[in-house]
Amino acid sequence: MNGALLAAAAVLLAAAVLTAGFALGRLTARRAGRDAADLGTPVERATFHTLHTASLAAPPLRAGLTEDTARKAARGLRPLLGTEALCLTGRTGVLAWDGPGGDHHRAQVMERVAELLDSGRGQSVRAVCDEPGCPLRWAVIAPLTGEEGVLGALVAYGSRESAVLARAATEVARWVSVQLELAELDRSRTRLIEAEIRALRAQISPHFIFNSLAAIASFVRTDPGRARELLLEFADFTRYSFRRHGEFTQLADELRSIEQYLALAGARFGDRLQVTLRVAPEVLPVTLPFLCLQPLVENAVKHGLEDSRTTCRVVITAEDAGAEAVVTIEDDGVGMEPDALRALLSGRRPASSGIGLSNVDERLRQVYGDDYGLVAETGVGAGMKVTVRVPKYRAGVHRDPPAPVKE
Repeated sequence: MNGALLAAAAVLLAAAVLTAGFALGRLTARRAGRDAADLGTPVERATFHTLHTASLAAPPLRAGLTEDTARKAARGLRPLLGTEALCLTGRTGVLAWDGPGGDHHRAQVMERVAELLDSGRGQSVRAVCDEPGCPLRWAVIAPLTGEEGVLGALVAYGSRESAVLARAATEVARWVSVQLELAELDRSRTRLIEAEIRALRAQISPHFIFNSLAAIASFVRTDPGRARELLLEFADFTRYSFRRHGEFTQLADELRSIEQYLALAGARFGDRLQVTLRVAPEVLPVTLPFLCLQPLVENAVKHGLEDSRTTCRVVITAEDAGAEAVVTIEDDGVGMEPDALRALLSGRRPASSGIGLSNVDERLRQVYGDDYGLVAETGVGAGMKVTVRVPKYRAGVHRDPPAPVKE
């Protein structure tokens, strides 16, 4: 199930949960307390309480179904249903129990859940209990599902059989299932981004590494000081490119890595490579995806120098554009056919020589939306200009904390 369908399902199930809140309005309105007395009618107060309680239960579930997240979610789900007790299970055992009766009902609940795991269908059953004072006399068992099928069950306990409770528990279980599927989608997205970053790292040409070391070696006797500086640049460049944490970085860090790359390329190409950097200081703290600009500069050098016999001029500009930072990388190299560039960005052309462009374009669209894909201008013999726009402030996008330093 893709992100758009999950989002639509989340909206529909939110409406279903809201309907369940209306059905349980009298009970939830009474539990809302005096603090919500100024929110209108009892049904309106019940609606507010339902939505507020659901919002508290959602964040833990977005981390997946574990004992810790189930325990936190159960605290919010039981008031949402207004039941005497509520249980969340996995496929092999009880993950969380909220309310009375857990000491003697836990043992038998997994027997019922085992039947659900086989059939995938919920059920409403009498709770067998020999304790005279126990209020748990009826149970509604509803499946919790994900991409891999039934993940567990939501078990709502009541003092008597209730069709309203059965419907409400089923809808809440569906809402929980959507949260779990969204959690799986988040994990899949993270794995995809990590795979894309690994692909970018793999693109760092062995030839570039060999040529850089060869260029450094050529200065060892003639200019030891420069050889040492280049060796340090090489070490910092590879350390940044192969770091093992973080989906995001700061523009200042990305530009520093680009400077190191250009220093190494300059040691090889000498005066043939002419670079101009124009950077507005106010955009240096802007957060952007890791290894977002470096592949574009590598592409400019490759097509500007390695594919031509003349000198190449590369101009890198980072400007403040109000709510956005605009970065352009321009070269006066061989360029390419516009149709070939479109095929490359759309994935219709083999990416043996251009994984950087298509990879960066896709990651920008994933993070910021389709309005923030790469804008490239090119023509045969006319060089290429690539523009990247990055929102300066975007909720949920932040620089990752630094990795711990090992002593």
